[in-house]
Amino acid sequence: MVSVRHNRLITENSPYLLQHAYNPLDWYPWGDEAFERAKKLDRPIFLSIGYSSCHWCHEMERECFEDDEVAEALNADFVNIKVDREERPDIDALYMKACQILTGRGGWPLSIFITPDRKPFYAATFIPKNSKYGIPGMMDILPTIVRIWKERREDIYQIAEMVSGSLERNDIDTAECKLEQFDRYVFEGLLTTFEEKYGGFEVAPKFPSPHKAMFLLRYWSTTTDQRAYSMAEYTLRRVCLGGIRDHLGGGFHRYSTDRRWKVPHFEKMLYDQALLSIALTEMFQASNDPLFREAAIETIDYVLKNLRDKNGGFFSSEDADGPNGEGAYYTWTLREIDEILEKEEAVLIKDIYDLREKGNFRSDEGRLDGRNIFHMERDIREYCRIKGLNELDVVALLNRAKLSLKKARGKRQRPALDDKILLDWNGLMIAALSKAGRVLEISDYIDEAERCVWFIEKNMVAGDGKLLHRYREGRSGINAFLTDYSYYAWGLIELNQATMKEQYLELASKRAIEMNEIFSEPEGGFVISREKDMIAKEMEVYDGAIPSGNSVAIYVNTLLSTISEGSFKKFAEKAIKRLSGEVTVHPEAHSFFAISAILHRDGVTSINVGKEHGMPGSEIRKMVDRAPFFDVIISVQKEDELIKGTMGQVCSSRTCLSPFENIEELNLQLKREKRKAGGFTSDKVKGS
Repeated sequence: MVSVRHNRLITENSPYLLQHAYNPLDWYPWGDEAFERAKKLDRPIFLSIGYSSCHWCHEMERECFEDDEVAEALNADFVNIKVDREERPDIDALYMKACQILTGRGGWPLSIFITPDRKPFYAATFIPKNSKYGIPGMMDILPTIVRIWKERREDIYQIAEMVSGSLERNDIDTAECKLEQFDRYVFEGLLTTFEEKYGGFEVAPKFPSPHKAMFLLRYWSTTTDQRAYSMAEYTLRRVCLGGIRDHLGGGFHRYSTDRRWKVPHFEKMLYDQALLSIALTEMFQASNDPLFREAAIETIDYVLKNLRDKNGGFFSSEDADGPNGEGAYYTWTLREIDEILEKEEAVLIKDIYDLREKGNFRSDEGRLDGRNIFHMERDIREYCRIKGLNELDVVALLNRAKLSLKKARGKRQRPALDDKILLDWNGLMIAALSKAGRVLEISDYIDEAERCVWFIEKNMVAGDGKLLHRYREGRSGINAFLTDYSYYAWGLIELNQATMKEQYLELASKRAIEMNEIFSEPEGGFVISREKDMIAKEMEVYDGAIPSGNSVAIYVNTLLSTISEGSFKKFAEKAIKRLSGEVTVHPEAHSFFAISAILHRDGVTSINVGKEHGMPGSEIRKMVDRAPFFDVIISVQKEDELIKGTMGQVCSSRTCLSPFENIEELNLQLKREKRKAGGFTSDKVKGS
């Protein structure tokens, strides 16, 4: 029997690490103490990486880390390290790559066995206690590793050297891809992988990946290829109708386990809310469909109500699991519906959201257990048209029913909150609040973005003026990573465009200069971190659930090269030149990189105007947002820099056009500039 009341994680600040502080395992946090201990005892290290809202991380804890037999085996022959991937994305990225090298796949929880000098030799994701379903169990894996460690250690070190060598090489395809081909490659990659029946770009599991829709909207805007618009619109529509959306409380779950966007893993991540809010806002700009406006507003309002710190920052996530199991907080039986609602309301709710007596989804065991996920096959307008109902009457009845259910759900115990504040995800939220506030004309959102900026500048800056990654309960720490700087600078640029306050542009420039100084490589591109406790420097290009730090760093440098002084352009240029070859390998996996590279290729369009015409809410701002013209920057100039009698002047990296005298003339100039940008590809893509 292992009798440990608490372990070394008890002094950590991460909610995820604190969840494991009372495991019988003798956990160490990542640090010199653990590695020195492994060397002294001549033991391999078990490295476990996860995050607090991860369902399968909780399952592995219940099955293995809370089990005395597993704990005894791990404590006897291993040094055990637990890492919160959200606190140390650099460690996670490095060992996730190792897992993919060793197994061809990855995911969380990430389970890695490494040597005392941090080199990986065995990898897995979820490991059960005992072998089942073809998955080796802990009680089989551990004695095997111990035996090989003692009897054939050279075999372990041979594998470890091979994997670490690959990590150190940081294999990136450096065969430069011609800039003229970027948008075509990515568009055709997305076209090939598009799931026509239900939208999205995978079969299952399906992630929203909002930046793919953002790329498609820009491609459509410059080439007029309707297929790009249709893929973006249909994907976001299905996401908004599906069970991945919380139809009662707002916001979106992390991903769907099925191809229909119906059955989610129920964790809610701040970064998903931010990126989806941006994509939905842009889709509303392009379509004027109220579905997207409503979804964007509901998502941001969910964040403001449930993930906002009283001082202005935003928390990381809400858990998938609750006291009654995964998703129980969000699901309903028909009996519960009938007890809460009037008969007319219940009939409508059941019909619209496909609620059934036996339940409308199967549990992990494959059973229908009577519980239902709210999801829709069609929006309310289409539903009313098919049923021959009055839309206003249906919406009024539906809203009343949803309010009653929301109040009833509020009496349930909410899933656990991960209340750490991460700089990079807050940067995304600043961008979302700024863009949505500007486009949807909701000034409160812009106010919240400003509050968040000043929270960061007050609480997440080190003594040397550099940024820090994490804040929680009055404690800030961990040197900021590439995504912290790039996402935050993006948010600051969006906030500048929403307020036209020069201070945010200056702050964006300052943080981008620091980013370039800290993370840029001489050959081009940016590493994730400069921490010295890593066996290799990782450079991430792949745009996964969120855009890579490199993609956003290029985007930020490109925008700032137009509106701020400094050598921003060269950093973007060198990064694109070094990393562009990756696009040709998996083009559909580099959608935000393509947004940035194409913007760099075609040049940022800026509208130079006087103060009167550049202010928030001005006719110029509204015209640009409603057209829509994406990634167009408005820059306020001094009156003596403008030609008298004109409203302003359109400029790009190549040239400035004749000054315009009215909105109509500006609109025509911007359309011509957009067509020039699209001219690189519009005649090259079949069907354009």
